[in-house]
Amino acid sequence: MRLYITGGGTGGHVTPGLAIARYFEQKYPDTVVRFAGSARGIENKLVPREGYPLDTIEIIGLSRAISFGGIAHNIKAARLALSAVGKAKKLLKKAQPDCVIGCGGYASFATLRAAQQLGIPTVLLEVNALPGKVTRLLAKKADRVLVCFQQAKDILGGGDKIVLTGAPVRGEILAASRQKARAKFGLSDDDQLVVSFWGSMGAKYMNEHMAGAIALECKNNVPYHHIHATGAAARDWLPELAAKQGADLAAHPNIEITEYIYDMADRLAAADLVVCRAGAATLGELCMLGRPALLVPSPFVAENHQEKNARALEAAGGCRVLLEKDASPMRLYDEMQKMLSDRVRLRRMGQQATKLAAHDAGDKIHREILWAVEHHRT
Repeated sequence: MRLYITGGGTGGHVTPGLAIARYFEQKYPDTVVRFAGSARGIENKLVPREGYPLDTIEIIGLSRAISFGGIAHNIKAARLALSAVGKAKKLLKKAQPDCVIGCGGYASFATLRAAQQLGIPTVLLEVNALPGKVTRLLAKKADRVLVCFQQAKDILGGGDKIVLTGAPVRGEILAASRQKARAKFGLSDDDQLVVSFWGSMGAKYMNEHMAGAIALECKNNVPYHHIHATGAAARDWLPELAAKQGADLAAHPNIEITEYIYDMADRLAAADLVVCRAGAATLGELCMLGRPALLVPSPFVAENHQEKNARALEAAGGCRVLLEKDASPMRLYDEMQKMLSDRVRLRRMGQQATKLAAHDAGDKIHREILWAVEHHRT
């Protein structure tokens, strides 16, 4: 099986593709996988790090601004899209894939359009509750459209082509054990652990507010453990900002600030509360692990996808949603205290999140891709 996987811009459009690639490789060791994405997206870091080749195609998203600048941007985007489809056709003819799988993001458009024009089977994976523009544009000619929310299926019109599979998750998430992870970090049954991190979009603003929340934790000598991942951009200034606001991290070893959490699967499995954005891939992992969360959706993603994802989980009782405009340092601190103080509610929240987990998503997606290859144009 030769798979060509495309998607990018954010981790939520890349990690599902990596999960699909790993699933096929485990099931069929002779599987050949190649990725395509933008030269500017996070796929440039994630895909090569996982050992896969990445073809880059220059393309930009459309602007929603009704202005001269917005119109000029969209003219450039249209020209790039035309040339990108041409380049994608050349790459596909060389790769000769059995199927092209699109995981979302504007970076996937050219490859999927080229595949459909060349008569190559295409499968779209829509991880968000509100289908993105690429999915809506290309769903009609796709062999299969795989969705992670019933809401997305309804919006796309239902039908046999639209299949509810859930989101694929990384193998390390599936293998994570809460009991082993807590033992690894020396946590007793009474200890509580908060794990927090923000995505690249809007991370500076939220990191500034988390610095204030961490200062409040130090001032109030909170008993729980808290590890916060700053990301590379805030690695130096966030601890300094927290210190200026009264955080004495040396006197509070239970509070840790780090650039990156390398053992994220174990940290999430061990956590009693996760504080983060609401990207679809992250939510899929939280549900798989049954972890309660305080979600602060990024308001900067296209069509407010993250809030819609978060609200869907909140409606099921699996999380608490706090909008960014309300997420002051004091509010973040208060919400964490409130949630941690009610262990019964936290446990119930985790149980509700687990009910939304797609435990067989990998197998469902695998079967639908095989179906698309076998029944293409029949």
